[in-house]
Amino acid sequence: MSRELGYDSGVARTSDEVDALVAAWSRERPDLDVAPLEVLSRVSRLARHLDLARRESFENHGLEPWEFDVLAALRREGAPYELSPGRLLQQTLVTSGTMTNRIDRLTAKRLVQRIPDPDDGRSVRVRLTAAGRERVDAALTDLLHYERQILAALSAPDRARLAELLRVLSIPFEHPA
Repeated sequence: MSRELGYDSGVARTSDEVDALVAAWSRERPDLDVAPLEVLSRVSRLARHLDLARRESFENHGLEPWEFDVLAALRREGAPYELSPGRLLQQTLVTSGTMTNRIDRLTAKRLVQRIPDPDDGRSVRVRLTAAGRERVDAALTDLLHYERQILAALSAPDRARLAELLRVLSIPFEHPA
């Protein structure tokens, strides 16, 4: 059963599952302030929807989420689309052994190649191939389409405000004091 509730921006909204969850906890535990659930339960639910959209987008292009992450890190570097394995580690937050395995698998699929590091003959760099670039570009295009659909209910100013609020919440986790 849905009900119309006022919203600060003047846009009417329909209640969702989080409203029911918060109401139930408020009833069962009136001694607790359950207000954080209003925001973070919705963030969690949206994260699940985004994860499903990401997986579908990547599957449509024959990629696993981790493959997209590595290819995207290389693509964002700009031409010649290459990084050292160490820089890839930093950008994808995985262990050295995991990254080696991932590079091996992407090399076997001809989406990346190892090339000698011109600055250090003992090291290699990982370079995105033309096929890897095509694949990551197509997957990103689809992903952005899905993400626009997820955000379609928000106006551009509301999206900008939400992005700023989420940035404020994220910064302490990315830059701990």
